[in-house]
Amino acid sequence: MTAAADAARAAELLAAVPSDQRVALVDPRFVGHVHALRLGLTDPRFPAAAVPGALTAQPGARTALLRALRRAAAAVGAGGPAAPPDGTPADGDRTVPGRLAVALDAEGTAVQRPELGSLTATVPAGPEDRAAAEAAVAAVDDEAVRLRSAVKAHDGFFTTFFISPYSRYIARWCARRGLTPNQVTTASLVTALIAAGSAATGTRGGYVAAGILLLLSFVLDCTDGQLARYSLQYSTMGAWLDATFDRAKEYAYYAGLALGAARGGDDVWVLALGAMVLQACRHVVDFSFNEANHDAVSNTSPTAALSDRLDSVGWTVWARRMIVLPIGERWAMIAVLTALTTPRIVFYALLVGCALAACYTTAGRLLRSLTRKARRTERAALALADLADSGPLAQGVGAALRRPGGGFTAPLLALAAGLLMVAAALLAPLDGFLVVGAAVLYAVLAGLAVSRPLADTLDWLVPPAFRAAEYCTVLVLAARSDVPHAVPAAFGLVSAVAYHHYDTVYRIRGGTGAPPRWLVRTVGGHEGRTLVVAVLAALLVPGSGFTTALTALAAAVALVVLVESIRFWVSSSAPAVHDEGELA
Repeated sequence: MTAAADAARAAELLAAVPSDQRVALVDPRFVGHVHALRLGLTDPRFPAAAVPGALTAQPGARTALLRALRRAAAAVGAGGPAAPPDGTPADGDRTVPGRLAVALDAEGTAVQRPELGSLTATVPAGPEDRAAAEAAVAAVDDEAVRLRSAVKAHDGFFTTFFISPYSRYIARWCARRGLTPNQVTTASLVTALIAAGSAATGTRGGYVAAGILLLLSFVLDCTDGQLARYSLQYSTMGAWLDATFDRAKEYAYYAGLALGAARGGDDVWVLALGAMVLQACRHVVDFSFNEANHDAVSNTSPTAALSDRLDSVGWTVWARRMIVLPIGERWAMIAVLTALTTPRIVFYALLVGCALAACYTTAGRLLRSLTRKARRTERAALALADLADSGPLAQGVGAALRRPGGGFTAPLLALAAGLLMVAAALLAPLDGFLVVGAAVLYAVLAGLAVSRPLADTLDWLVPPAFRAAEYCTVLVLAARSDVPHAVPAAFGLVSAVAYHHYDTVYRIRGGTGAPPRWLVRTVGGHEGRTLVVAVLAALLVPGSGFTTALTALAAAVALVVLVESIRFWVSSSAPAVHDEGELA
């Protein structure tokens, strides 16, 4: 830390700092909590941030800050700052950092001003103000506020009352020992994989150990986010790891349960794959709806107003959060049932619970969409097109043909295509090419559905319809084939494809856009993969070749999407984020 006598000297010192480093300006008269300064000066998610009396700029905002500081120095010479052209800062902060923050905003560099709540950050004008500020600092426990703010503001019932009361202290313990959120996230993954291995033993002791380890993994899963908020260690890589590892842990645990059941003579692979398909489809409904509406213009709805009123009544908040079976409640249910019952009962409970949750959330989203008076933006339409994951076949059809006009044509075409495909997989003979013909027609209808921008009221249903069609087709064909180990191979294929779809969501959320087109073309798009699986079933059932082909396809898809995903996230220039969205 270096003191500057005036704005000109501050500009000189700032210019001397290496361009790849963050800089901060703090008025020497500043009085406040340490955590207030921490919130204002160390959060990596924003290019510039300020609290009264202090301003920080990351490398991307350094040039604008130096320019504003030099203008201030030139305006008044040595000795003090210059007021920015648009006048006094709105918060009354007339210090050099406060005025520079206004100048940055006016120039187009957004300055984040964190909510401080009960924390104090001020530059007192005189002895009386200083005494009052120091009294305010003494009256509030800085560390207690920091611990409270480490807990996510909106979380599930189980997480809020059974995990967060002590996991925040684990987060603090980790911070004081220099552990990072990514290390805790990795520990959570390893613990869940050990839990899956314990479940795969098929013994009662293994199931009990698996349940305990799964709960421990969830505690660590909560701790990594709390550690990120406690120590302000947000990162692009951390957000990606946190999101993708949650899916990997859950699906690995499903596989462990299925392997354990098989050791006891009970084949539940179909149930395991069904649970994974249902959970993935639930998520894509949430993702698609949110991406379609998060920036919609005139976003009003009587249904949303009713939801807000229900949230004003205490008990309804928790009831509505529990009914969607978020990750905390879901993992607690899985852990307890694993320890006390059998894998089959675990999957039955999952299927019933997730189905009820899916009906509840989807019905609410449909009502909101139909009663909302909103105009969808181009960005939202592009996000839906990316989530649709259309490959070369669908794109070719879309370029050659155009769907009829009308607000509901896209979702109707997508739903009709999906129902046709799944019905053929369920009912058509596998030793002929009826399923292949249905897959070709599915590709044509899917191309028609996306041949125009997805900008109408219910167009957010298009990606979920495609996900359900592809995943269910793979599930049904593998289950009907009666080929040994075909369903476990299908489990691997759906896992690889689901990873690709989740990766698409997290890229869009990070503001970096969807995966490159070459990747979507290489893995075929949803309609291309569906057609390939249908052809493999027609050619290789009956016979063990179907299992081998599904395994090879799963390995190929996994290799391509994982390599590109890891390359992207490791080198990504996306802004640092931490997921505070859905309860998963």
